[in-house]
Amino acid sequence: MRVVIARFPFELVKSEVQEAMKGIKPEPVTGESVTIGRRTYPVKQVGEVITRQDRRDFTASEVSRALTRLGFTCRDTVAPVPAPALSPLENASHMLGSAAHV
Repeated sequence: MRVVIARFPFELVKSEVQEAMKGIKPEPVTGESVTIGRRTYPVKQVGEVITRQDRRDFTASEVSRALTRLGFTCRDTVAPVPAPALSPLENASHMLGSAAHV
């Protein structure tokens, strides 16, 4: 599929993107992300690998748009996971500084 990233046209195929990312360790996700196989990568990291361009040359939304068209699942940002609510006993234990939690 023909996509344009940073004003340059690329012919991308889903299987080729998967192959290019094989063996590459995902960086910590702080913004937009894409799931490739069982791994979640920052969109800019994937864009850098598949275009061989510096990640400052393109936007995350350009890459997200291209990867979504190829059938990958992209997410805008990582939502912080709220801490589970403590029970009254756990809360009291925490406030007293006890290391034992029930």
